[in-house]
Amino acid sequence: MGLLSYLRKRYKHFRRYNQIMSILLKYGFEDLVSYMEEKKRFIFLRKFIPKRTHEQALHLSKWEKVRLACEELGPTFVKFGQLLSNRPDLLPADLVHEFEKLQDKVPPMPGTVAIGVVETELKGKVADLFADFEVDAFASASMAQVHKAKLKTGEEIALKVQRPGIKEVIESDIKVMYYLAEVFTRRIPSLKSFEPMELVKNFEESIQKELDFVRESVSIQRFHNSFKNHKDGQYVHSPLVYREFTTSKVLALEFINGVKISNLEHMHKNGLDRELIAKRLATSYFRQVFDFGFFHADPHPGNLFILPDNKICYLDYGMMGTILHKDMEHLGSLFLSVRSKDVRKIIRSLQSLSGHPVIRNFRDLEADLNDFVQNYAVREVHKNEMSTVLLELKDIIIKHGLKVPSHFFLLARSLVTIEGVVHFLDPNLDLARMARPYLIRTVAKNYNPLLFAKRLFNSAYEIAKYMEDFPRDLKNAIRKINQGEIKVDLRHKGIDPIVHTLHRMTRQVIAAVIIAALLVGSSLMIVASTPPLWGDSSAPAVFGFILAGYMSYRVLRDIRKGDHDEWPGWEE
Repeated sequence: MGLLSYLRKRYKHFRRYNQIMSILLKYGFEDLVSYMEEKKRFIFLRKFIPKRTHEQALHLSKWEKVRLACEELGPTFVKFGQLLSNRPDLLPADLVHEFEKLQDKVPPMPGTVAIGVVETELKGKVADLFADFEVDAFASASMAQVHKAKLKTGEEIALKVQRPGIKEVIESDIKVMYYLAEVFTRRIPSLKSFEPMELVKNFEESIQKELDFVRESVSIQRFHNSFKNHKDGQYVHSPLVYREFTTSKVLALEFINGVKISNLEHMHKNGLDRELIAKRLATSYFRQVFDFGFFHADPHPGNLFILPDNKICYLDYGMMGTILHKDMEHLGSLFLSVRSKDVRKIIRSLQSLSGHPVIRNFRDLEADLNDFVQNYAVREVHKNEMSTVLLELKDIIIKHGLKVPSHFFLLARSLVTIEGVVHFLDPNLDLARMARPYLIRTVAKNYNPLLFAKRLFNSAYEIAKYMEDFPRDLKNAIRKINQGEIKVDLRHKGIDPIVHTLHRMTRQVIAAVIIAALLVGSSLMIVASTPPLWGDSSAPAVFGFILAGYMSYRVLRDIRKGDHDEWPGWEE
């Protein structure tokens, strides 16, 4: 049984791999597929793709074809593309723009299938669990769909049901992604700077969290607790989680019957104040980012509902952003430095966010930032948008090779979204002015006398502990030097690949000399009919020709590989 299960998994993996190759070929990525196998065994799949389909793909841009290929490859690749849309520091702007268009909408699965998942997870019949259950889903995505139900106690709930088998599909696709990333890293050195393996690893961690509905319920509870005892909590609502009906594949939430924030007509009919809502939405968002360090990362209009008394309800907590306290301080300092046009402080803030990297050309960075702050100060259009600061700084960050935390770009994207919604409701609202108190308070926390005294005390304690341990450490170091246990290993990474290449060239030259000697010697033995004979020919000469032919094949194969062979040193 174990063997059959293993063979079944291997077959599914092989079939999926072939399917991916076929779709890549369909959209004209023959050059990419050629890197997958030296023998190019997948090129024959090109013959099974209709000529008309291939010709239609030729009229698309390169990045459009990437997006369409991801959509056709299914939910795993769609989610991966959506994740990469938050990494403009790695990908071209046009590709990021295409990934932002990726659609995560698929036809709903049959209601009977959803009922089967619910009954398996909750260990009971739907009729026994709920007073009512609507078989038809009212919302559907690639990983789950949502049904409306009513509890025995009368509460209406939204039941999010995971598609059966989706976890196995995603896990299989991730294995293929790891293989693709490994091959591309080894055979296309230019992709190494994009860190393909690390990207796949980050994606695996992200999508595993999204597959676990218990984790999403924890995010909802954490969001709720952040506002629970806060004065702003009176106008911010999050759906109630029904834990007894929640598992890793089923999530039971309070059914929200409100007005979509983009529906101005219904808002007017219900007597809702759009300007007040815009102000509350902006305030709640700044509170999440700068006070809580935990924010809703996808606040588009479909995830924002308005309840009576102008209360805002956030929906869909699958994508949440987290910011460390020290990064919040740096972000606050960054925004304030832009407002005050202090280029040196901007550079210090960016360095802090990037982990204090070495800046190769400080003067060019300073000149670019000076142009940025001067242009920002005199600009009339979008002058007050904080997202403009992050998006334009993003280009400077990428240009100068600075690496900032991934949540920087997640914040920039969500900030663009929230500003769009706020300005849709109230075009005259000055978001920069609203954010200023939060920025000042965030930066001021760093200069709080009590916190400063606490940090000073901790530093003094660490120094004291170090000085206490220093004599013992010094004694141990001297003892190891005397006993010859300390060794110095000097390596120059830039030299190793050159030495490896020289070794390969030397082997090839030596092999060529041997091949030439074999050919000349064998030819002479053929002419002289050197015994023993094989038929009418010299047997040693025939063996020499065969050996020369085999060695020639190996040398040509080695030359064809170039400098990107199986040597592990390329990974370094």
